[in-house]
Amino acid sequence: MVAGSPTTAVVTSWVRDAAAAPSMHNAQPWLFRYESEGGLLTLRMDPTRTMPITDPSTRGLHLGCGAALFNLRVAAAHAGWEARVRARPEKVAPEVLALVTFEPVAERDAVAGLHRAIALRRTSRTPFSGETVPEPVLEGLRGAATAEGARLDFADDWRVQELLDAVWDAEQSERFAPGVREEIARWTAGREGTEFEGIPSSSLGPRRYDGRAPVRTFPGHDARRDREGAVFEWAPCLAVLGSRRDRPHDWLAAGQAMERVLLQATLDGLSTSLNSQALEWPELRWLMRDPRSATAYPQMLLRFGYGPAVPATPRRPVEEILTVE
Repeated sequence: MVAGSPTTAVVTSWVRDAAAAPSMHNAQPWLFRYESEGGLLTLRMDPTRTMPITDPSTRGLHLGCGAALFNLRVAAAHAGWEARVRARPEKVAPEVLALVTFEPVAERDAVAGLHRAIALRRTSRTPFSGETVPEPVLEGLRGAATAEGARLDFADDWRVQELLDAVWDAEQSERFAPGVREEIARWTAGREGTEFEGIPSSSLGPRRYDGRAPVRTFPGHDARRDREGAVFEWAPCLAVLGSRRDRPHDWLAAGQAMERVLLQATLDGLSTSLNSQALEWPELRWLMRDPRSATAYPQMLLRFGYGPAVPATPRRPVEEILTVE
């Protein structure tokens, strides 16, 4: 082990925190390898967890892995270390997303204060109350995105309807695309082997009986009679996270920005949910962009509000995602 590098036990705890990040349908598409002699941690995509139909470019996969990378940075900072990240390094295998080394620091990075939120953050598919999120809180979330090189644009009433229209169009496209539905069904409740991955029944939330909040339906589950309906918000608080460019490097950065926003929102007492449905269709993705925004490429639709506590989704054992050499 290089003098001054973190121990395997410490890095293992950081990777466990990293794996608490959200990912598309909770597929958890990340793998880590720690070279204890050199103090190098490698983040790579897990090729068995790609979604060739709904995420052929792996943009969504990069967002999830970026979120995991941000959690890793937070965990390291909380322990008094700086995670030095080389994202999408050249001259390495294409599945390698980042190389990370660690340096002890005298003063903790500001992101260390987000550590408590890692274990508390949830993706909520339940109705939120009608309580308005205060503008100072929204401004703080914008700042969180900006700090990671992204932009968070909150939608006014006019934009909310445009976003909802795009999500509705995506739902209709999905309804008539058997391949898409089969791929989504692979990662949702009801299939075998979902103990540590995917979206369990307990996290699906109720069916939307009324209201305007974008709530994703999942093949084979929305019509279940034992799944009760509920009225969702009529004036949802929606925002689009965007980036200036649209390369794999930018997707990874956008994932870090997304997680920084989500962790800050969690500390602010907000419930959050993510919706990528319209973004999975190239012809609809551009409808998600606000023409008044300085960002050209929408990456994720986020919903904020005040809602009930929800259970955590399952996570793969750290032994399954981390290799130590």
